[in-house]
Amino acid sequence: MGQGRDDNAQENRQVHPQGTAARHTDTTAVGGARHLGSQRRFPRWAKVVSLALAVVLVGGFGVAGYWVLRLQGNITTAPLSAGNGNKGGGANDSSDRMQILILGSDTRDGKNSEYGGDESTGYGQSDVMMLMDISADNKRVSVVSFPRDLLVDVPACTDAATGQQFPARSGAMINSAMAEAGIGCAVDTVNALTGLEVDHFMMADFNAVKELSSAVGGVDVCVSDAVYDPDSRLRLPKGTSAVQGETALAFLRTRHAFEDGGDLGRIKAQQGFLSSLTRKIKDDGTLSNPAKVLNIADVVTRNLTLDEGFASVPSLVTVGNRLKDIDVSKVAFVAVPTQAAVSDPNRLELAQPAAGQLFSALRSDLDLTNPSAEPTGAPEPSAAPSTPAAAPYDKSLQPVSVANGTGVPGRAEEIIAALAGGGFVQASVLQAAPVEQTFVYYGPEFADVAADVAAQLGVPATQVAQATGVVGVQVYLGTDFVSGTTYGATSVPPDVVNQTAEDSTCQNVNPLYIDTGGN
Repeated sequence: MGQGRDDNAQENRQVHPQGTAARHTDTTAVGGARHLGSQRRFPRWAKVVSLALAVVLVGGFGVAGYWVLRLQGNITTAPLSAGNGNKGGGANDSSDRMQILILGSDTRDGKNSEYGGDESTGYGQSDVMMLMDISADNKRVSVVSFPRDLLVDVPACTDAATGQQFPARSGAMINSAMAEAGIGCAVDTVNALTGLEVDHFMMADFNAVKELSSAVGGVDVCVSDAVYDPDSRLRLPKGTSAVQGETALAFLRTRHAFEDGGDLGRIKAQQGFLSSLTRKIKDDGTLSNPAKVLNIADVVTRNLTLDEGFASVPSLVTVGNRLKDIDVSKVAFVAVPTQAAVSDPNRLELAQPAAGQLFSALRSDLDLTNPSAEPTGAPEPSAAPSTPAAAPYDKSLQPVSVANGTGVPGRAEEIIAALAGGGFVQASVLQAAPVEQTFVYYGPEFADVAADVAAQLGVPATQVAQATGVVGVQVYLGTDFVSGTTYGATSVPPDVVNQTAEDSTCQNVNPLYIDTGGN
């Protein structure tokens, strides 16, 4: 029954279904799993706006004949993964839950050279990165923005065009993920960060937002004060203005004009623009005007790169038909919770536990606009004892280790602190590869300790097993347990939704960029 054991037992090795060995360490590995599925002068978010709406627009009208050939000929393709095995989530585009990574490149090649020097060429950097998550019942869309300054771990990637391999990088800005090996590396990075598996991607360049905003007759934006930013060339009077062309691009490019001049203020302005554009498209009769729809579709596809599995007009029409009737109050715009990075206060890192809770909520398919709602099709959690019986051994002497396979930095330490609160004070950290499901493993004569550890954390008995090579008890955390200290207790972090597409918002102008010239 595990009596008479002490804390001098030999060191565990990590155990999981693949049987990979590991060692004790104070540093946890960051990785991802399947889901149930250098700073630039200007931000380049602008082009992504057209992408999110392109799907709706193309899907809102039956396209045939000459236009199918023309639109198809406009589209450029690229691989979905950079050698990390992602072939998409296997979603049925017409009926399954689907995740589309929407990106914008800041490259100055070709027609984009007028927006700066040659500091970003080739693949460019993804100064826009938004994950659009469409529910299986087509009733909800979550649009999650990743700040360009967010520091993340980028996996090893291979450029499909050249075969050149690039090593994994730790603490890199997320907007640099695609600079070396292409868009697929950005997709792989998001998969690793969130524990999801992106099904498709869309990427566009600068011209998309200029042409689209003009094609719809302008997009209403609101600012709290008259604003002037000489870098982006944004100049607007106080209140609401209809912007298009270069002015729309300047509104979305401005790096400094809103809030405190950082990434989060810029993201809120971008989300406000996209919300306004969504309402404009749905309420202005655009979808009932064939000429306008085809013009917009032509504009967007000329500036569009898609993954090879998504690069067809029928695929865009399929997804568009799913979105065209959605309730705008269920289109949620979210920014990943962040805080100033410890390593560099001018950069951002994930704010825990809120970021882990958001990723867990996404994996569980929760309605971000209704935190109390149950996940779609979610299984009932397995029952586990809430209060274990008094242990017939000294908890303070038992060797317990925690392997972090969640992809969330610091997650093992959170669980260790919780275990210590329950009396298991000998817990230590193991390096870990990412896995999907949490398990509690134990060595000979530690079955009772494992049962008590599992009960304290709420891990069901079906996920407790004896394993060769484990001395004591090992809690192997999976991507199904990225937040909290009770397994299966997924929730939406408070105030994570910035706005929905139903909301009209006014952007707070940075006091340093208020236009005092009377404009």
